[in-house]
Amino acid sequence: MRKSLIALLGASLFSASLSLSAANRVLIQNKGSDTLVNVAQAWAEAYKKVNPSVAVAVSGGGSGTGIAAMINGTVDIANASRSMKKREIQRAKAHGINPKEHVVGYDALAVFINQKNPIDSLSLDQLAQIFGRGGKFTKWSDLGVKVPGCPSDEIVVVSRQNNSGTYAYFKKAVLKPAAKKGLIAKGTYRQGTRDMHGSKDVVDLVEKTPCAIGYSGLAYATDHVKMVCVAQETGGPCVKPSVKTASDKSYPIARPLFMYTNGEPKGAIKAYMDWILSDAGQCILLKKGYAPVREVHCD
Repeated sequence: MRKSLIALLGASLFSASLSLSAANRVLIQNKGSDTLVNVAQAWAEAYKKVNPSVAVAVSGGGSGTGIAAMINGTVDIANASRSMKKREIQRAKAHGINPKEHVVGYDALAVFINQKNPIDSLSLDQLAQIFGRGGKFTKWSDLGVKVPGCPSDEIVVVSRQNNSGTYAYFKKAVLKPAAKKGLIAKGTYRQGTRDMHGSKDVVDLVEKTPCAIGYSGLAYATDHVKMVCVAQETGGPCVKPSVKTASDKSYPIARPLFMYTNGEPKGAIKAYMDWILSDAGQCILLKKGYAPVREVHCD
């Protein structure tokens, strides 16, 4: 009887200790960009060892979803592969939120084609005329190539859903400049695109579809698809997407990656953001296929 009471008391004390530990743990909610979600999860896992009293809950859903959650006050950090729009900033301020932008890395927005596709390079204008409304390239033969395994000759255009920061950045960097030149209509995507929920979904579809072309973050590249060398001007020299060309911005579709907080971060959130920008955090980013914000020294 006495042994049972001691065992019960011990179990109760252990349970109370766990409850106290859980109650003292700080939880940081982090949501947004599908481009950043893998590295954000890697940061969260690694930070457990740095500060066990802080837990970081990471989820994706797209840049727009993360920004909306920050505006609504349901997350501490919003991940985004594009900068916030003016109307989002206005809506945030109307909700008493003061968005603070943090650049946490750089990405080369890669253009993927099927391995069977003989094309090696495309210019920004050619990409716009493939992806943009009113663009003149709708068949691979329009570009002077025949793609094995693509009997229809149709260019299957693979895009992202419109809440994606990758979708918005490609539109801003590729489609809108072409629209100003009169090459496409209004700087918008053509109708009939295959709009994927996630970055990996784009690459998977391109791998399985000889007729396809799509865009996604460099970190989602695999040995089963080709990455197009991109030229600033048609007929000009092209640059391949890589960590180096994203970092030095020589790649024409290089972009910054952001985290947003409500004002200057404080306490546990500031410590976490500082760690992300340290060599330790930036080396994790580098290993995931993105370019760090500065030169780092990794083991």
